[in-house]
Amino acid sequence: MRRGIAATALVAALAVSMAACSSGGSGKSDSGKSGTGKAAADPAGVSGTVTYWDTSDATKEAPAYKELIAKFEQQYPKIKVNYQNIPFADIEQKFKATAQSGKGAPDVMRADVGLIPEYASLSYLAPLDGTAALTKTEDFLPGPLHTTQYNSKSYGVPSVTDTLGLLYNKDLFKKAGIAAPPKTWDEFKQDSAQIKEKTGAYGTYMNPDAYFLLPFLFGEGADMADADAKKITINSPEAVKALATAKDVYTSSSMKIDFASAYDNMQKAFTTGKVAMLIQGPWSTADDYAGAAFKDKDNLGYAPVPAGSTGTAAAPTGGHDLVVYAGSKNLDASYLFTQFMTSTDSQAYIAVKNGTLPTRDSAYTAEVKANASIAGFQGILQTARPRVALPQVGSLFTPLQQSYVKILQGSATPQQGADEAAKEFKKLLPDFSTN
Repeated sequence: MRRGIAATALVAALAVSMAACSSGGSGKSDSGKSGTGKAAADPAGVSGTVTYWDTSDATKEAPAYKELIAKFEQQYPKIKVNYQNIPFADIEQKFKATAQSGKGAPDVMRADVGLIPEYASLSYLAPLDGTAALTKTEDFLPGPLHTTQYNSKSYGVPSVTDTLGLLYNKDLFKKAGIAAPPKTWDEFKQDSAQIKEKTGAYGTYMNPDAYFLLPFLFGEGADMADADAKKITINSPEAVKALATAKDVYTSSSMKIDFASAYDNMQKAFTTGKVAMLIQGPWSTADDYAGAAFKDKDNLGYAPVPAGSTGTAAAPTGGHDLVVYAGSKNLDASYLFTQFMTSTDSQAYIAVKNGTLPTRDSAYTAEVKANASIAGFQGILQTARPRVALPQVGSLFTPLQQSYVKILQGSATPQQGADEAAKEFKKLLPDFSTN
């Protein structure tokens, strides 16, 4: 299942509708300096211990990161890494608690891109501009690099990325006489009707997670809020139109959602050939390939999400950045570790081992692109855009989730749901204006 900050909000929405090593201290390096120069000027002379919190899957992904860490320690024998695998569901509260107290926080952490603004606003993260941690920035994909920004400073280094795309069953498309994936939501609905008529399969299975609503919003030029204008925009005419489009796609093209087990049932329907298209991310493709419908991997097609009425096809940038704790006593070592783990060679190594998408252009080597999922999503990443850069963005997904589920279930109109979400947003953004 997608490990994004919106995913866990579904449980709350349905209720409505139905011991780490301490690195805290002064923020000084071992030498007592600020840690901005030695890592670049004399990396071989840097020493210390870096406590690293990793949220990768402990069984499937972590072994590759441990192998990479061993290579780092070989290259920098004076630096030791205290590796700790922290469950993704636990790390946000654990980091906030330790960072606030100044006791037990890691030196470096793998952070969800959606949480960078909040951590930075709380002064928990070290700015990385001009440090050895953030190098060759021109090589990073624009979407992932933008996720590191808050108030014009960089607080992370892109490590792995993802976005949402249109995954489709080529065989069902061929049987329905459809030559190419839909480019707009109107085409999506038309193709769904044709697929149902010709094959008996449904067009799609809508994911009721609010994160999956973002392509509809972006396609209408809308968003949850406007950070620069300090305005709540979830109930703007454009956002209401996006919600109406999502509801229409659900009504006309989707299997009925089982809201109690939406994600699992969505995946099962797709992998067994009961639905022809999904809006999904690269985290799902291993499961797709294991299904009966995609034993032939070439049967899985990849395309950008459909465009809205503005002609824009855009999906949110997801993934993880490496961040450095502002209170670290080992800044120089932390910078070097962060640089190493996000280098071209390291990203390519992880991509081959774990199948995740690199954030550097140069890491998309022939070996990396031999993975069909990575090759399929590489082009889709060009349409990815960041979520609104607000410290409260993670919290906004919960009321949006609640309203979105009501809209899909038919207990609220798009306008009613949008207004209800905006009212809850105002509690989280009291200094923002509303429509």
